[in-house]
Amino acid sequence: MLRPVRAGNAFEETVERLLQAIKLGVVPPGEKLPPERELAVRLGISRVTLREAIRALQEEGFLDVRRGRYGGAFVTYRPPGGGDLRQVVTDMGGDDLADVLTFRLAVECGAAQVLAGTRLTAEQRATLTRRLDELNAASPEDYRRLDTAFHLAIAELTGSPLLAAACADARLRVSDLLNAIPMLQVNIEHAGAQHAAIVAAILAGDPEAARRAVTEHLDGTAALLRGFLSK
Repeated sequence: MLRPVRAGNAFEETVERLLQAIKLGVVPPGEKLPPERELAVRLGISRVTLREAIRALQEEGFLDVRRGRYGGAFVTYRPPGGGDLRQVVTDMGGDDLADVLTFRLAVECGAAQVLAGTRLTAEQRATLTRRLDELNAASPEDYRRLDTAFHLAIAELTGSPLLAAACADARLRVSDLLNAIPMLQVNIEHAGAQHAAIVAAILAGDPEAARRAVTEHLDGTAALLRGFLSK
């Protein structure tokens, strides 16, 4: 997500990238963004542009900038929880909801297929397994954030910045929907089995099984949405 931005819209794209990282929990609430010098290099922008973007996000309540030895830009944004699912869908529009779910299915299935067809290094395999273990051990408060990290890791491990960006965009588009779904233990357990199946297919180098596993998982999420909306 924190890849170089285009020069023509450096400020706007910097704000967008930082917001994406904040809203998806890449930098959790209470944690701070990478150091200014490192972040400017990763985004391919000047430190002046970065400071302007951080100042804008501070003014909107997403960041708290602290000075001094232990200072930095700390995330203050917390994703909404337990919101009105019907209102979220109404705000999106029915056609947009269907489009978003289709987009997510396409890019996440594609990412899993690509990764399963890749000769993975020991480090890549360990990263994927670690993300799954972290998600399985997550507290209810951290579950959505670590679920996001798991799904994005699959795209990131393909080594394609464009695919990773597409998956991050798709996740961001459904984040309000997911946050509005009640956290049900039986659903978490079911999702855990599906996540394990996704990882097993990728590690086994089976692209078709990986595609099926992701499809089953995302179809389950869509079914859960429809179920709550029908009440």
